[in-house]
Amino acid sequence: MLFWLGRHRFVVLAAICAFFTTLVLLLRLAADLPFVSGVWSGEKRFEDFLEKEGRNTPTRDDFVFLGIDQSTLELPPFTPEEIGRNRAFQLMTAKPFPWSREIWALLLDKLFASGARVVMFDLVFNPPNEGDPAFRAALDRYRDRVVLAANFDANTQAMIVPNSDLIPPPQIQDRRVGYVNFFPDPIDQKTRAVPFTLTERQLAGLPPGPGDETFYSFAARGLQQMGRGDAVPKDDRARMIRFSANDAYQPVSLYEVFDPKFWHANFRDGQFFKDKVVVVGASAQVLHDFVSTPLEPARAGPKLHLETMAAALARQFLRMTSLPVDYGLVAGAGLLAWLLIAFVRRPGLALTLLFASSLAYLGVVRVSYDQAGLLLLTVPVLTAFLLSGLFSLGYEYAMERFEKQRTRRTLERYVSKNLVKEILDNPGGFYSSLKGVRIPATILFSDIVGFTSLTENADPEALVSQLNEYLSRMTAAVFENGGTLDKFIGDAVMAVWGNVRSQGKAQDSKSAARAALAMRRELKILNSNWFARGIAPFAIGIGINQGDVLGGNIGSQEKADPTVIGDSVNLASRLESLTRTYATDILLGPTVTEFIREEFHVRSVARVQVKGKSEPVEISALIGARDDDGLDRELLLRLETYEEGFGKFRKRDFRGAKICFSQFLEFYPTDHLAQMYLERCLEYEEAPPDEAWNAVEVFKKK
Repeated sequence: MLFWLGRHRFVVLAAICAFFTTLVLLLRLAADLPFVSGVWSGEKRFEDFLEKEGRNTPTRDDFVFLGIDQSTLELPPFTPEEIGRNRAFQLMTAKPFPWSREIWALLLDKLFASGARVVMFDLVFNPPNEGDPAFRAALDRYRDRVVLAANFDANTQAMIVPNSDLIPPPQIQDRRVGYVNFFPDPIDQKTRAVPFTLTERQLAGLPPGPGDETFYSFAARGLQQMGRGDAVPKDDRARMIRFSANDAYQPVSLYEVFDPKFWHANFRDGQFFKDKVVVVGASAQVLHDFVSTPLEPARAGPKLHLETMAAALARQFLRMTSLPVDYGLVAGAGLLAWLLIAFVRRPGLALTLLFASSLAYLGVVRVSYDQAGLLLLTVPVLTAFLLSGLFSLGYEYAMERFEKQRTRRTLERYVSKNLVKEILDNPGGFYSSLKGVRIPATILFSDIVGFTSLTENADPEALVSQLNEYLSRMTAAVFENGGTLDKFIGDAVMAVWGNVRSQGKAQDSKSAARAALAMRRELKILNSNWFARGIAPFAIGIGINQGDVLGGNIGSQEKADPTVIGDSVNLASRLESLTRTYATDILLGPTVTEFIREEFHVRSVARVQVKGKSEPVEISALIGARDDDGLDRELLLRLETYEEGFGKFRKRDFRGAKICFSQFLEFYPTDHLAQMYLERCLEYEEAPPDEAWNAVEVFKKK
């Protein structure tokens, strides 16, 4: 199971990211359920944080909040003479709040005489009270510049409006009346959005319909009375607003307007109110007109109405991303987490990028809020991203531990346990144990013929399985003959004799030759089995060379290989490539040929100058071991004729060589080497080469 997980890394990582992404999306769909709402309330809290720390609606200098505060309710200790000369103070001291409504008529006269633009009363004058006639007269005088409050009672489903002695019915349709209700979020009772208009059906909890009676909010009426009805949104949707700063629209004590000392000192004899929009309302705690918002502390209701009007005038409305966009952002977060973990293979870097990406997204969210008023979905997006990324990293860590154990077990199949333990447990000591040294060694390269073309059409899993089966048998052939597996180079095998422990140059060469013959033998068995299973066979080429090499740990501190390098290694690789040219499976360098000739049958092939060499070398093909009873004895006899022809060819006796090659081909008509040399003999008979010809074949490519 663990091996399958390791092999299908991308699929498993995708499954992890898809799981957490889907989980977040499902929680979004079920956000209204009680046990889920708490999860998504985190997004609300983050949005509240943005409103606290982000951009505010600019404070308007022409908005004033006259507050009925505790000082106004109690009044300072005025002298009887001061009260006797001041009609407003007489009314305030005559009885507790609510006072006679004559005081509001006095206030209107005083403010409008000073040049006030609009006066708004965040007070519901519903039951009749003394002073109504005077107040009614003032409301009529200033009908285009005043606004009174109405209030929707959720318990009785009725709209409480100013009494008919002040505003004739239907009061709610009068331009001077607007509802003052705010509708908080049912989860945490915080007001985030403000409806400028509502319909009867909306008040009943139903969607708006055609022909519904429309009610205007207190702020909307104020904007209309200011002559800015164009700032009122034309639909019936609640608008999230960008709140003003906490210190905006601080209440001015109402009584100070009637106190001559303050009127002169603080209000410059009324000049302060010129062109001002004045909201009169409660600011004392005992009057309980406070609204909870994302900003702390709770706003006084009149202050919040001013903030609503300021936001509408500045078009400082906030927008949330739509549900499809929310889903897209969450899905994109999961996809990004997958890409990051799947393709960044260094855990430390991946973790850094994971958190850096999160911070970058937070930066985008902040800029989007400040500059565009768009609230990008944040908490669910980062939840999907971080959970997907962190759990994927956890999987990667577990797989890395598993891979280390598997590597140890795999190496122990091919290398002694002591060497594996030294490499894995004490890499520093192992690195220092192999210093650079020049040594004689025998190098073998084997490669699959045409493997690249096989990969283009073959089933990847089946091909990898076949390749692993092949490499296992080839590696076993190396180890059984005392060789060291240097490396796999894709489908190629590089093996060395003499770099770890040498049996002598000749014996190392013979061991390499036996390994090559074992590879040929094992491949024949594999091909027979694959053919029976309907699997395409492999053909291989093997090159063996002997010579001095530079041995040591080659690489970096992070990764180093105990390997050999040098001209002799390069020649072995070139010999393997030349097996395609000469249609033989095992080619030998000159020193290997001399070392093994007594115990192995070899066949002359050519004198070649490979790429990177300035001098030509003699190469031979390995036929088999002399003690192998399974060899074709007839072939060995006929090879004498081939060798005779080969010698005559070198001596420019092309006619004699032609006869020898023709005689050999009578028995082995498909032999590529004999055919090749026969063709050259015919060519050179017709057009002999110049005197400088030395039968060397020069190869410009590897």
